[in-house]
Amino acid sequence: MTAICRQQITVLGSTGSIGVSTLDVIARHLEQYQVFALTAHTSVDTLAIQCQQFNPRYAVVGDAGTAEQLRKQLTHNRCQSEVLYGVDALEQVARAPEADTVMAAIVGAAGLMPTMAAVRAGKKVLLANKEALVMASTLFMAAVATSGAQLLPIDSEHNAMFQCLPAGVTDLPRAGISKLLLTGSGGPFRTWSDSAIHNATPEQACNHPNWSMGRKISVDSATLMNKGLELIEACSLFNVPPSSIQVVIHPQSVIHSMVEYVDGSILAQLGNPDMRTPIAHALAWPERIASGVSSLDIVAAARLDFEEPDLERFPALALAMAAAKQGNGAPTVLNAANEVAVAAFLERRISFGQIAQLLTTVMNLATMAEPADLFEVQALDQYARRIALEQMPQCVA
Repeated sequence: MTAICRQQITVLGSTGSIGVSTLDVIARHLEQYQVFALTAHTSVDTLAIQCQQFNPRYAVVGDAGTAEQLRKQLTHNRCQSEVLYGVDALEQVARAPEADTVMAAIVGAAGLMPTMAAVRAGKKVLLANKEALVMASTLFMAAVATSGAQLLPIDSEHNAMFQCLPAGVTDLPRAGISKLLLTGSGGPFRTWSDSAIHNATPEQACNHPNWSMGRKISVDSATLMNKGLELIEACSLFNVPPSSIQVVIHPQSVIHSMVEYVDGSILAQLGNPDMRTPIAHALAWPERIASGVSSLDIVAAARLDFEEPDLERFPALALAMAAAKQGNGAPTVLNAANEVAVAAFLERRISFGQIAQLLTTVMNLATMAEPADLFEVQALDQYARRIALEQMPQCVA
């Protein structure tokens, strides 16, 4: 009897919302998938529980002290996963020959290097870390082409577009595609006044009406910066200019994105707002597996609303659109400044309204050029962060 060869999975960022959802899908299909490595930054308790359940060969954390804490927990629970730490270890498990698939779910700029390591190693890469493409789109997509890596989008919007596009198409206009419609819920402040939005608290910003997400991405959703970063990412993923993408606010989050064809047809991907759907799709692609997500009751959904985004109340989206058109190093600078601003807001050092003010200041001050390599990407990222930190006192009310 022939043994079934299970797909070996490395999950970068296993304790975040995407990582947890990925492991939930894997747990439903253990005959097909085996966890090779799990990584987290400091969430030792959660990672220890995951190691007990999935028994990965490696568990990676951020630093030596955290690694020692994890080793003690794993030893106590008789778990044999080998503990590693640091950026080099992240890249090691991302490019390891044993790993077939890498879920890139580390939030922010920290995910760039391990995700690139997986791409350069020719892995099947499930891309949930949009910042890797935002920061280094030209270098990233060139590495995909050179290595032969298989890149599958996990963001619900990009995954929806991928599902609505003809298989294998790289030139969208030649395939008769005229527009990509990028949908978004509008976040928790869609109907709020300017003054209420400006003074919103971190708790209110993180209380998304439809999706359960981490704090950083929840704030990005509240400012609509998340939609702007997704627009920049879509340009790279599907090789189209910003003018070919329309952002549409769709508060029900039932349609996850659409593709318009030159004959007037619009194809849409619908489903309940649950990240396990795109994760299961990408894990099994081109096959399909059960995700654990309940079937969409289209009758109960009753209505689907659409509206234009309000760029005056949500200026972060306008800044991202401008950065997408400008290109060069503008997306890298914007992403870095946004990470600094969001962290400051969550720590209550600036108001919600001051996030966009700080981003505008940084974009006006920074000198930007297209990075020639990853070292220049990281240098530009750090340069923008320094400007953001230097300008922070001028933004505090």
